[in-house]
Amino acid sequence: MTDMLSRWAPRRACFLLTTAAALALAATAAQARVTRIVIDDTQPTSVAGQTLAYEQISGRAFGVLDPRDPLNAIIQDIELGKNANGEVTYTASFVITKPVNMSQASGLMWHDVPNRGTPIAINAAERNFGDIGLASAWQGDNSAVNATNGTAVRATMTVGGRHFLEVPIAKNPDGSAITGKVFGRIINRSGPDSQPLLVQTNPVPYPAATLDTTQATLVTRERELQDGTVIGEKLVPSTDWAWATCSAANPFPGTPDPTGTRICVKGGFDATKLYQVVYTAKNPYLLGVGFAAWRDVGHFFKTAMTDDVGTPNPLAQRVAHSIARGNSQSGNFLRGWLHLGFNQAEDRRQLHDGLWPIIAGRRIALNFRWAQPDGVLELYQAGSEGPQWWAKSPDTVRGLPPAGILDRCDATKTCPKVIEHFGSAEVWALKLTPEWVGTDARSDIPMPKNVRRYYIASSTHGGSGNGLTAFNASLPGVGLPTSGPNCPGNNFGTGVLPANPVPHVQTVNALRVHFRQWVMNGTPPPDSVYPTLNGKRGDGQASRGRNVPDLVEANKAAMGFPTIPGLRPTAPEADFIMPVLDYDWGPLFNYTDASGIPTNAPPPVKQVIKMLVPRVDADGNELGGVPNVLTDAPLGTYLGWNITAGGARPFHQGQICNYVGGMIPFARTRAERLANGDPRLSLEERYGSHAGYVAAVARAAANAVARGFLLQPDADALVAAAEASQVLK
Repeated sequence: MTDMLSRWAPRRACFLLTTAAALALAATAAQARVTRIVIDDTQPTSVAGQTLAYEQISGRAFGVLDPRDPLNAIIQDIELGKNANGEVTYTASFVITKPVNMSQASGLMWHDVPNRGTPIAINAAERNFGDIGLASAWQGDNSAVNATNGTAVRATMTVGGRHFLEVPIAKNPDGSAITGKVFGRIINRSGPDSQPLLVQTNPVPYPAATLDTTQATLVTRERELQDGTVIGEKLVPSTDWAWATCSAANPFPGTPDPTGTRICVKGGFDATKLYQVVYTAKNPYLLGVGFAAWRDVGHFFKTAMTDDVGTPNPLAQRVAHSIARGNSQSGNFLRGWLHLGFNQAEDRRQLHDGLWPIIAGRRIALNFRWAQPDGVLELYQAGSEGPQWWAKSPDTVRGLPPAGILDRCDATKTCPKVIEHFGSAEVWALKLTPEWVGTDARSDIPMPKNVRRYYIASSTHGGSGNGLTAFNASLPGVGLPTSGPNCPGNNFGTGVLPANPVPHVQTVNALRVHFRQWVMNGTPPPDSVYPTLNGKRGDGQASRGRNVPDLVEANKAAMGFPTIPGLRPTAPEADFIMPVLDYDWGPLFNYTDASGIPTNAPPPVKQVIKMLVPRVDADGNELGGVPNVLTDAPLGTYLGWNITAGGARPFHQGQICNYVGGMIPFARTRAERLANGDPRLSLEERYGSHAGYVAAVARAAANAVARGFLLQPDADALVAAAEASQVLK
């Protein structure tokens, strides 16, 4: 026995040292946390249909990150944002929506990602379940000029206020300012007034390091094609523009702009041209801190009892399950957040049980120096770099190693259950389909067991209205939209075709119920349904009874798209879709993680990635999606794309209208369609009468309910709306 003890003694010493080292690492890791919360405002809150009493609590969370923690070390420039204590700090706004009587709480928390600072709260259905809502800030570029239109930092957070995140600015080790090349663009502007450099609708967040225009380059362009080809570029002499504020009363050269964010040009701006400036910027934000801040705020409210100074957590011991949720830009945030490993909390446990990136098929362009996370799909905007797919898969076209969004959480056993859903606009203008088939577009990428994917065919970005607007009885005929929608983006333009009325809301209502059951009780949702190359649904079943591909090349002939009156006969052309562009960001950029330092401004386009789209039926409506009443009992051709009009904003005229859909209604009668040369059957030929149309809606609704994609109350409402409509009356 003594001999055994003597032999074990060195091992015991080694074990104790190892244990001590592990405890030291755990203590270090524990420094990454919310240390203090401040409650700024508490208000009762109510929405239509709510049955439980709710309140909203808004405030600020103060957090500390240890740059040495591997979970934080992935944040770009984190070592350059340390304070005197060697820590990186942040302040994040939050809003909690909870039952007044917490004994009514369900135990489920929705952690929502605000979109560009926009306030967000759980809806009536979630409140009636007794769910808890948490929205917290992530976007630290502070790009707004005031608190009403962006993410500007404020002293307090009030209910209904815009979210903000205060993060450090990276500095050189000697404390001097970091500088680098940045680009900004001015589009569809005219007149003598100076103009800001915009990303979406907010200013580019990085000021010029010098107002000397000889240290920058301003060019004009007559046109940009979808493949990145530039037409008619001309240099603007440095003497003919200024970093300045000017107007008709204060013409060029105007008054120097000390913020280095506005440009004045000699003779004023020409709306037919795009203006692009490449300049030396200073003071990059540590925007990747937004990933950690959103993680830590969620972890605090899910698990903590109090903060470090004893302030109680208002949700303490009331959250058993949580689902992360983001819409559009915010959904892209979640995909990037998970990819970089942030669903592992600072105590090394899994944070969220579910993840719901909504209408989001890319990863947010956040964790690199000079990032512009407000960016939308224009030339040179990042966000499609690296794996956009969940499971590890090769990227031979771009020469990247096999990778997937789930790689890090798979390694740490912290992957959540995932539901994602999209519409057609994400295919046509938000570069979605490489997520399904990779960059070579040769085969379907396998779906992991913890992921469900649902496609809402022929729909615009986020769907339209509440799904009942297409039956609007106040309009003559079928009561459909008559005006073109605004094309989102940097002063982009307006669509030629009327807006697409196909909804997402009823599908989302059903998915919400499924997701809650999956996370809280382990009940799986319906199998995935989306277009594929192998002609099968995502669940492996043939989508139309035969193995015919539902994904084809993005042009009229391949899609089988009909020639329809009111639409140019060649649309959609092969160069119409917004493709993924493989950019050369420079040698300091990490393409797999979309991290690092881009040194090419703007980045050259190395190649255009092949894009696929869903095949369409004889009406031009897409195949391969979940059942939807408006598409299964159609009133016209519903498009996930639209064409940009000219007028006062002519630069994008004739090109795809940035991620919004359109519609071309059916003729009412056979005589009317023949007179117009319309190959699509008329409403009368399809349904016979108003009663026939209502019966078709009822059949479509019953099918959607049976397959789990429509709740019965929503089905009843859709049938009632069809009965009240003017269709064929």
